[in-house]
Amino acid sequence: MAFHRPPSIRLDDLADPRHSEPAAALRAEMAALAPAMPLVPEWLMAGAVQQTGLEDFGDDRFREPLGVLCQALREEAEVSDVGTVNLAVQIQQALVARLRLEDLLKRHPEIRDVELRRPIIIAGLPRTGTTHLHNLMSADPALRFLPYWESLEPIPPPGEDPRDPAPRIERTAAALGAVDVLMPHFKRMHDMWPEHAHEEIQLLNSACASLFFETQAIVPAYRDWLRGTDQTPAYEYLRTMLQAIQWLRPAGERWVLKSPGHLEQFAVLRRVFPDAFVVVTHRDPVAVTRSMCTMLAYAARMSCDRPDPVRIGRYWAQRLELMLGSAAAERDLLPDAMDVHFNEFMADDLAMVERIYARAGQPYTPEARKAQAAFLADHPRGKHGGVRYGLADFGLDPAERAQVLAPYIERFNVEPED
Repeated sequence: MAFHRPPSIRLDDLADPRHSEPAAALRAEMAALAPAMPLVPEWLMAGAVQQTGLEDFGDDRFREPLGVLCQALREEAEVSDVGTVNLAVQIQQALVARLRLEDLLKRHPEIRDVELRRPIIIAGLPRTGTTHLHNLMSADPALRFLPYWESLEPIPPPGEDPRDPAPRIERTAAALGAVDVLMPHFKRMHDMWPEHAHEEIQLLNSACASLFFETQAIVPAYRDWLRGTDQTPAYEYLRTMLQAIQWLRPAGERWVLKSPGHLEQFAVLRRVFPDAFVVVTHRDPVAVTRSMCTMLAYAARMSCDRPDPVRIGRYWAQRLELMLGSAAAERDLLPDAMDVHFNEFMADDLAMVERIYARAGQPYTPEARKAQAAFLADHPRGKHGGVRYGLADFGLDPAERAQVLAPYIERFNVEPED
């Protein structure tokens, strides 16, 4: 049967969101909970303890960024009641995962000896093809990836078999159902389902050191902490979490991972994952800015009643400058890494995957190619329809952005897009 892509739309309610009746009802239910859910570390940690019956959070270094984050959310982010509940739930979820990990490590210290063999790590901005590349490579049964359900609940609650993901998949599906009610067009920009290959950014949430929180709200103080503090402890925590997941649910032993935050952490990646093969994706940063600002401005209705697209545009234009500047400055720290350009990848995605495998020393077997071709057939690009993007919605000028980002464009020979 031929695939018919739905027509693209333009999101014209970024500053004044329109909500369906089911979405409005769900938002009202969430807002009613806000007075009892303060964004303060003590309350969030106490709630995680209550949910798990556990008390040991392990290494205390997560407390500083948690405090910085909560203060920034209260004082800088202009968070709505709906946003307060949404953020509190996500932070508590990360703290619950932390408590469960520490409990597991006490009972099974041998987890720290698990080998993470030559992981393949994709580092690139959102909207540069990282999700498509990650999902495509994850279709290979010889590689191991982090499914979305496992990123949210890496350690199952007591009584659930860690090798049977069905309960966690069911809970994840329910959560995604709510997201689809609240943000019905989000899947046009970033399609998610319980089993899709997800970023380890969610695991870094448990260290309270993650770019994820910036995508939820404008938090300059937290951004400055994240950039100004050595993130080695957070990445060491990520490594331990991956070891625990691999121990709990044996599967392929070579991970394929992905996160945009890695662009600022090349030195840390090399230190914590010394045998990793890193793939750095590149795309016209003006096009990326346009697309990413649209996606984040649309998602901002989850944290603000009336998002400010210009404020969001200003914040993320600067944020992308910083990330790309760090990537350019530290790229030579990864001499064996591979640069992948978006236009070349989109022109022939399987050919690019084959090139990546060759550089990474990963056999590109007939089984891998067949599985990836099947994934492409089952997940055609744009199956939910597209979104038309424009920088003017965010008070940004394309020519000015191109000029500011010229050093990155020239450093990596990135082709401009229309």
